[in-house]
Amino acid sequence: MSEQFDNTAGPLTTESGAPIANNNQSEAAGVGGPVLVQDQVLLEKLAHFNRERIPERVVHARGAGAYGTFTVTADVTKYTRAKFLSQVGKETETFLRFSTVAGNLGAADAVRDPRGFALKFYTEDGNYDLVGNNTPVFFIRDAIKFPDFIHTQKRDPYTGSQEADNVWDFWGLSPESTHQVTWLFGDRGIPASYRHMDGFGSHTYQWVNEAGEQFWVKYHFKTDQGIKTLTSEEADVLAGADPDSHQRDLRESIERGEFPSWTVQVQIMPAAEAANYKFNPFDLTKVWLNADYPRITIGKLELNRNPENIFAEVEQSIFSPAHFVPGIGPSPDKMLQGRLFAYGDAHRYRVGANADHLPVNRPHATEARNGNRDGFYYDGRHGGQKNYEPNSFGGPYETGQPLWAPIQVSGPTGEWETPKHSEDDDFVQAGYLYRLMSEDEKNRLVANLAGFIAKVSRDDIAERAIANFAKADEDYGKRLSVAVAELRAA
Repeated sequence: MSEQFDNTAGPLTTESGAPIANNNQSEAAGVGGPVLVQDQVLLEKLAHFNRERIPERVVHARGAGAYGTFTVTADVTKYTRAKFLSQVGKETETFLRFSTVAGNLGAADAVRDPRGFALKFYTEDGNYDLVGNNTPVFFIRDAIKFPDFIHTQKRDPYTGSQEADNVWDFWGLSPESTHQVTWLFGDRGIPASYRHMDGFGSHTYQWVNEAGEQFWVKYHFKTDQGIKTLTSEEADVLAGADPDSHQRDLRESIERGEFPSWTVQVQIMPAAEAANYKFNPFDLTKVWLNADYPRITIGKLELNRNPENIFAEVEQSIFSPAHFVPGIGPSPDKMLQGRLFAYGDAHRYRVGANADHLPVNRPHATEARNGNRDGFYYDGRHGGQKNYEPNSFGGPYETGQPLWAPIQVSGPTGEWETPKHSEDDDFVQAGYLYRLMSEDEKNRLVANLAGFIAKVSRDDIAERAIANFAKADEDYGKRLSVAVAELRAA
């Protein structure tokens, strides 16, 4: 980076004082490969980040949930051997938790913020968790930057408030955020309710069929209620008048028997096509174009039962993208790789080592069998059973059948940048999204962005932020520059 900064504080270090060489890329097994456990900078940052607040979630603290049913409507056995997807008409119990991201437990629902869309399938092969959002992309592509990003969204350590300087300083210096910021400040940035928004798995995942063939997959949940959103002005009024608006709407709609539902679709990419796709298919700041990989409808998700106790079933519910079942696995997506560790670690800290034993979290269609024992809130369920494997006392045994197919890696370990594909850059898809908008949508987008950027105290931070949007689309940048200048001059 050519810009000069005040470096008098000295080099960035680990907690033990060792200087950090790279704070932007996780160490990976070759270019584009999975993240290595030996990257102690990544693990230290994520582990410390998960322990910053107690007892509420560090992110996604404010939420609501409901039970439901997923029903398969199309044959996908040529793509995956997952049993819960094995037959048209097959039903699986689910639990879905919605949430905002940045606000604390007492925050309002009607705010401009991404919405969590965390779905648990209680399958006969164990629980499968799909942890996504209501946007198909995210602000960053590497989990090593996640604690830094969230710190900008939370309260400043000096002022105790969210600061526009912090938010736009980070976004301006992280141009990969341009696409998601365009989503967030557009019309869909404030859903009218949890029922009236889409959900996305966001990450790329692996599907494997019985023959061992591999496919990459993205999940889409299209609301059957239709998209409904709030303007900034409407949201300001609603957040003050009814901070619980989204939670109340979800609960009352189910009580009335108006069960919300989503049409479940997937995009499927044969594994061999990933290397030559125009965009890096494992980059969380990018989408796969529907023209290249059309969405295929595979099922229906319906929510039809409210929890009986919010604390026991919503606050203590846990979701982890590491909870896979046979036929489904991870991809080299660096954000996903970091979350495979961070989510489980957060739950063991926040809820306890035996969080998986709670009714909302334990498997409903099978039972868990392993040697894990003791710890806080252990209920003694295993009695006198042996707690090691292998044993000759009738204990559980390993199957020798991996849940997913191995990912090919090559090259030296290192803190590699995400590989660039033929049409990759940080701005192209944000430009696509902007040009898809109507004039009214563009005007609202620019007004929403300008109102926030105008609060920044330093001109260089504002100018850098605007420059990123100009790189996405010249008209986008010009409109935003004029709008910010007018507000700052007022």
